[in-house]
This record gives sequence, C-alpha cells and structure tokens, in this order.
Amino acid sequence: MSFRGLPSLLRSGRYFFHVPLGSRQLQALHYSSREKKSTSYVQHNGVNSSTMNQNSTSDDALYNLYSPEQQSAILQVLNTASENELSAIKLLRGRKSVNIIQHREKYGPFRNLHNLLKVPLFQYKTVIKVCNFILNPSEKLERKERKTQDSRSPLKLVKPEIERDRLETLDSIVSFVIGTRKIAWAHVDRNLTVRDWQQEECVRFMKGTYLPAVYLEEISSVVSKIPEADFYILEKNGLSVQNANLFPVTLHFRTVEAMLYTLLQKTFIQDGQHKVLSMGRSTVGKHFGLMVGDSRTSGMELVKQFLLQSVTQEQPRLSFPQDKVVRYRNLFSSVTQNRSEELCDSLLQALAFYELLIRNKTKAVCYN
Repeated sequence: MSFRGLPSLLRSGRYFFHVPLGSRQLQALHYSSREKKSTSYVQHNGVNSSTMNQNSTSDDALYNLYSPEQQSAILQVLNTASENELSAIKLLRGRKSVNIIQHREKYGPFRNLHNLLKVPLFQYKTVIKVCNFILNPSEKLERKERKTQDSRSPLKLVKPEIERDRLETLDSIVSFVIGTRKIAWAHVDRNLTVRDWQQEECVRFMKGTYLPAVYLEEISSVVSKIPEADFYILEKNGLSVQNANLFPVTLHFRTVEAMLYTLLQKTFIQDGQHKVLSMGRSTVGKHFGLMVGDSRTSGMELVKQFLLQSVTQEQPRLSFPQDKVVRYRNLFSSVTQNRSEELCDSLLQALAFYELLIRNKTKAVCYN
C-alpha cells in the first residue's frame, strides 16, 4: 500500500475532522496522558485496577475526538503502512516511524488510538497532529500552496518589505548589479524611461585581504556618481555560503552590499524609512524566462531587443534617450559583449521591479 494509494475515504478528506490543540477534549487527553506517565509501567496488553480508569479516560477523550469511521481509517494506515510509507507523513519521519513498526511487531496491530500513547516519542499533541494529517493529507498541501501564493505577493519580492503607498508615489529607482570587478547601475523612472545607465570599473576589488579602506574608496567613488532616486535596488545573488570554493566571491559581494546599504541610506537614522532594497537574481530571471533549472542564462539578447524597439516601436517596453541609443548598442557588440553582463542585468532588474511591483505583471512577455 502506498501513501498515495490510501482508500478514497482518506484521499477525499470526506471524513476530515480537525482538532484544535487548545480544545477541551485535547486538554482532557493531556491530563490523562500525564496521569498515565506517573504510574508504574504496564505492559501493552495488561490491564489492572490502577490503570483502568486512566486508560478509560484517554480512550474516552480520543473516542470523542474522532468518529468510529475516522478511527478505523487512522488505524488502517497505522497497522498496514510500511516504514517508508509512514515516513511520507512528515510528523512520522525518522525514529517515530521505526517505533511504530517495532511496536506493531512486538504487540500486534494497534487496537485503538490510545495505544499510540504507549509508543516512544508520542505525546498527546503528536497523536492528534498525526491523526489529523492521516485523515486529511491534502490540508498540509493546501497550507503549503497558500504559503507559496503569499510568498509570490509583489511586496514580498523585495527585502525589506515596503508599504504599497510608497510604491504608488515613487518617481524613479536606481538598480545596481555588483560584479567581481565592476558595479553597474540603471536609473529608470516609473514611465520606464532610462535616465542613466552605466558601469564603473573597480580594479582593486578582490585583491589582497579585502582592505576596508580600499573598498570604501572604490564604492564611494561609484556612489558619488549615482543620481538621487526614491529607491535603490541591489541584486541579491544566490551564491551558497556553504560552498567553500565560492567563499571569497561571496565575501566580496556581501562587503559591497553592506557598504552600498550604508552609503545610500543617508536618511534612515532620521526617518527610519528603507530606501535600499534587495531583489533576488532568480526572481528577475524567472520574470524574463531566463532560468534553466537553478541557473540563469544571459539576458543580453533581450536587452538588445529593448534597444531596437525603442527606435522602431511607438510604445516600446523601455524608452532610451535617442541620442544615446547608438552608444548603448555599441556596448553589446560582439567584441565587448562578455564584459557587459552586469550592465545588462542592472537594466533587467529595474524593469522587473516596475513590472512586478508597480504594474503587477506576474509574467513578462519575452521578445523573440
């Protein structure tokens, strides 16, 4: 029997009955469980006068919590599922599923739900949660789906989260992408017009022992050229801190991020308002269909399309200053295209910010 192959009685959730952890019935089960643990050990099949009342109290509590049909469905799973199938229930992973199998082998099938309290590691709350999950396994999936939907809320795409009214009144943003030897930025207003777009070489990055004074000089030089904007958006890359080989690069990115947060957040100490935000690199990649598995491919061809459309279409997706289009297109010539990824990504991040958070476009149209 596979967990997915449980009787239709379980799969449909038809007999689902959720038990609140703070209910009176559950409190009664808690008290009876405490009384049971305070007595001397009694064999699973043994009954004597000192434990009869306690067992009866717990049995009554569980009996009141679940209908006979529900109890039968739960016991069917507990008595027939293999260790692997039991492990499919998150609350039974690890030692708990092993204990259930060993208990069955030693004492035989569970005759009632109260027997679960005799299994090591099973407390009264655990019993209720396991029973509820067996009766309605879809509830866990539904909660997960709701959580996923909440995480897709536009306001959750940037960190720290910001108020909707601040988005509605913003005029422009500056989008930053950090490289190992450069910092690129794109200044874009809410009409999706590119006001400024350039990158700065930082030749002293990642040399020596990451001297703070060197980083401060390089980053301060960049910040001095950045125009005023309502928000500054930093790319949050997905490098794992647990990958030792990537540690030097990760340290570099985090150092630059910290300094940009500090130098750009000029009024935070006065007004407490965040102006510097982080946006996930994969979020931008998914928006433009650039993800291949967990990796993001180049968006350079997409940016070239934006530049072309800005002079060939009446309502382009992005508008560029007409006197700068040629210069921008030359940045992505075959000779220099391998050196312009950060520049390209800063523009894509700015566009994704507006389309996801301002215009609420959950999926952008990718041009061929």
